[in-house]
Amino acid sequence: MIQLANVTKTFGEKGQPLVQAVKNVSLTIEDGEIFGVIGFSGAGKSTLVRCINMLEKPNSGTVLVNGQNLSTLSERQLRGARRNMGMIFQHFNLFPSRTVAGNIAFPLKYRGKSRQEIAARVEELLDLVGLRDKAHVYPSQLSGGQKQRVGIARSLALNPSILLCDEATSALDPQTTQSILGLLRELNKKLGLTIVIITHEMNVVKSICTRAAVMDKGEVIEYGSIFDIFSNPAHEITRDFVATTSNLYKIYDLIREGSPIVKLRPHQILARFSYVGRNTVEALISTVSIKFDIKINIIFGDLDIIQGTPMGGLINILDGKPEDIEKAIGWIREKGVYVEVISHG
Repeated sequence: MIQLANVTKTFGEKGQPLVQAVKNVSLTIEDGEIFGVIGFSGAGKSTLVRCINMLEKPNSGTVLVNGQNLSTLSERQLRGARRNMGMIFQHFNLFPSRTVAGNIAFPLKYRGKSRQEIAARVEELLDLVGLRDKAHVYPSQLSGGQKQRVGIARSLALNPSILLCDEATSALDPQTTQSILGLLRELNKKLGLTIVIITHEMNVVKSICTRAAVMDKGEVIEYGSIFDIFSNPAHEITRDFVATTSNLYKIYDLIREGSPIVKLRPHQILARFSYVGRNTVEALISTVSIKFDIKINIIFGDLDIIQGTPMGGLINILDGKPEDIEKAIGWIREKGVYVEVISHG
């Protein structure tokens, strides 16, 4: 559906240093996919999504949408192509003086539709986003999640096949965020929408996307399936993002604070076990305790389902003879579990 080839976007005035917001980015986003672009503030992700609908025209590179090269289109042709791409924003961008129905109807009023056709489409969209009872309410009377639902309905008014979401959940609390992500997932299935989500929240990507690109300083530094990114992050920034979704990394804070929870006696080892896939269902802890005559105290853990596959880990204290612990760790690693020895007693 979307192909970016060597896209670069530079900002700057004459005589001023140029800023490369997007550097030589190449991506392919499949038809009907929910694709994430994640990065910290200033990474270039919002500029990249605006290059997709050509609100920002790249200095170089090619943007293909459904096989059409947008960079070769006239302004009139580009306006037509943009009708195929809805967009929602962090701060909703609703008209405060218009009702919910008026906001949703706005894109339809300049398309030669009759009042009856507009009213029917608005009613259909209100049903779709679960706001049928809010048609005559003004934005100031809505919650953040309801405002974003209005934004989504408005973006779908012209039946686009692509929905671009620029930090669409950043202004929402976690519970409302999950509600909006659930709605986007439902729309993806029901309408076959291709959805591109720009975010700085790894939990958003983990919850809804099938693939993602990680951006830093205008470049895509990692690109692939969500499972691969979470199970084997290749770059430090990606590892930092993954760490925000797991409580396993709290162990390092506990160590720095000198917490009694992680205080070790002689012959004890503090270790992190990381599980992926099938090895999450094996009784490794009880088996290794019996097999190698060691005690394993589970301090805390974290297990999640990423694209239908269990993934997570445990923080443990291993207690026993050093040679027995060493053999146990070797056996656990043979089972496909990653073991990081964090500290020794």
